[in-house]
Amino acid sequence: QVQLLESGGGSVQAGGSLRLTCTVSGSPYFPLYLGWFRQAPGKEREGVAALLSLSNSPYYVDSVKGRFTISRDNAMKTLYLQMNSLIPEDIAMYYCAAARAWVGSPLSAAEYEYWGQGTQVTVSE
Repeated sequence: QVQLLESGGGSVQAGGSLRLTCTVSGSPYFPLYLGWFRQAPGKEREGVAALLSLSNSPYYVDSVKGRFTISRDNAMKTLYLQMNSLIPEDIAMYYCAAARAWVGSPLSAAEYEYWGQGTQVTVSE
């Protein structure tokens, strides 16, 4: 059973940065796909960034390309999301997710079977 625990959320001013951390436990290996998703009040959960463990190939939603970077630390079994140049549109609860099998759409929440509890990101103007 894969368990995910997020941390690193908080409140920053527009233009600031935050780094989210997701600690992966309960599995001897990194799941095949690891991703970051976000959900703002009244909106559907949105895929932000994902990583294919076998190749480290990243996937990003267009709205965060050039601002967010997904990465992992194999030794620490940790997934990161470095978020720079934050804007108010980035305000949301951010979730870490994992999938053990190949998925057709790495940024689709429906493809992931394991989820963390989430960490809140707030950006003020």
